[in-house]
Formats: sequence, C-alpha cells, structure tokens
Amino acid sequence: MPFMSFLLGQMPSATEVGLIYAITALGVHLTFRLLDFPDLTVDGSFTTGGATAAAAITAGWSPYVAMLLAFFAGTIAGSITGLLHAKGNINGLLASIITMIGLYSVNLHIMGNRAVLPLLGIDTALTPLENAGFLRSSWIGSSILLIVVVAMTLALVWYLHTRLGLALRSTGDNQQMAGSFRVDTDMQKIVGLAISNGLVAFSGSLLAQYQATADATMGIGVIIIGLASVIVGQAIFGRRHVWQALFAAAAGAVLYRWALQLAMAIGLPPQDMKLASALIVAAALLAPKLPMFKRFKAAYVKRRQQRVAARLADTTAAGEEKPHA
Repeated sequence: MPFMSFLLGQMPSATEVGLIYAITALGVHLTFRLLDFPDLTVDGSFTTGGATAAAAITAGWSPYVAMLLAFFAGTIAGSITGLLHAKGNINGLLASIITMIGLYSVNLHIMGNRAVLPLLGIDTALTPLENAGFLRSSWIGSSILLIVVVAMTLALVWYLHTRLGLALRSTGDNQQMAGSFRVDTDMQKIVGLAISNGLVAFSGSLLAQYQATADATMGIGVIIIGLASVIVGQAIFGRRHVWQALFAAAAGAVLYRWALQLAMAIGLPPQDMKLASALIVAAALLAPKLPMFKRFKAAYVKRRQQRVAARLADTTAAGEEKPHA
C-alpha cells in the first residue's frame, strides 16, 4: 500500500513534467528523425530557454513574452549550429558540440553570472494554476498542459505538410534528390535546427517556471530524455504517418517520465536517474532487434496485410456487382 500510494500520489506531477518534456521530444524528433542530424545543441538551448525566461520574468516582463523570447533564443542557438554545419562545412555532431559548449557561458551571462536564478515569489505563467491547486496534486494541471502540447503538435503537423515543411522532410529523406529539385538543403537544415531548438528552449522556459528556478545545469542529459521519448514512443505507437510520429514522440515523453517515477517508487536513488535514463534508451534501441520482437512485428504486418487484402476484395466484389444492379 505505501508503494502504491506513493506512486499514485506522484503521478500527476510526473505527468506534468512529462508533458513539459514532450515539447522537447517534438524538437528532438525534427532533427533526429526528419533531418537525421545528431544535434547535441539541445543540452545547451534547453538551459538557454530557462535562463532567458527567468531573466525576463525577474526583470518584470510578462511570463508569456518571456517564453516567446526563450523560443527565439533557442532558434538563434539552433541557427548557429546550422550555419557552422551548412556554411562552415563542419561535421554536424561537432558543430552542435561547439554550440553547446559556447552556450554554457552565454547562459551564465543571461542569468547575471549566477549559476542559479530563482523565481520564488514571482508570478509566472503557471502561478494561476499553482494558486488554484491545479498543479502537482491534481490532474487538472496535466489536462491544461496536454492541451498546450496537442496544440503545438498540431501546429507542427500543419507546418510539415506545407511547401516549406515538405522541403524540410525531403532534405532529411534524400538530400541529393531534394537538391536536384532546387531545394536549398542548407537553408532547410538551418531552419529545421532553429525550429527544433526553439521548441526545446520553450520547453526549458516552462520547466524553469514549473520548478521556480533556472540553473546552469538544468540542460544536462536533455538529449537523452528527448531520444528516449522519441524512441520509446515511436516503438510503441509507430511512426508511419507524420502526425503519428509526432504524437508518439510526445506520448513517449510522458511514458518515459512514468518509468522514472516507477523507478523512484521502488527505491532507486536520485543519483541513479541518469543511469536509468541511459538504460531505458539502450533497451528501446535493442528491443526491436530481439527475435521475439521481430516475430511480433512480422505477425502484426501479416495481419495488417490480410485486413487490407480483405477490404480490397470486398471493394472489388462490390464494383463487379454494381453493373448488374
């Protein structure tokens, strides 16, 4: 009973944090899945978002304007990585590492050369929910955050079906072919990295307000969280369609957070959380290679093909009967 009461009592807050990280997962999906780009900038841009929002809020700016500034700060960070890679011909992984390292100092300057910038006693975008008792111990806060995540996911789905979004997707699928159709692949990489890190920074700004503090180390391991969310979510829910892949990545962030909450409920020390994260990612990557998983997937594909064939046969039969009628 103590185990279950602890687990159920912490689930609303775990879901809220998972939904905040779901926005990060959307950004990681853009680079990891669509652009096939190993972007480590997110470890720095996540902190940039939190630092920018915290600095703006403490300076008296509206929390909503602060989050918008955080998004634009993240797009600048992603654009720098894109420029280093596309225009400077620097390896993508190395370019993202260079930006990530530089952002550590930039983030400290944003926070006034302090490692921690508290938001205690200052009104944030989440203060109304906090005062109403909707956060941490109620599912109402999770429902509101879910609406925000769904809205952002739908906006991203819409963008990826526009002409610019299709150019971005084609760049990731086959850069040479996209270039042959006069797509500026360098620009698409820069735009993709900018949007990705903008989303990550926005997520960081939300987390800083949720925990009422921004610190210089809050972005460490964010790439692992993002990858775990994308891999776990899409392994469970699939990624056949654009909307399906995006919603699966977002759902994966919540499932990932639930898994960590379960680990804490059974007594895993907080200092082992990063190890647990690494093990979850490794398990998600190795699971599809297991014979049992392959047999399950083959059986699922076979059943799906049979259903499609049955529907096709019914349609054909109906078409043949129509002239006689």
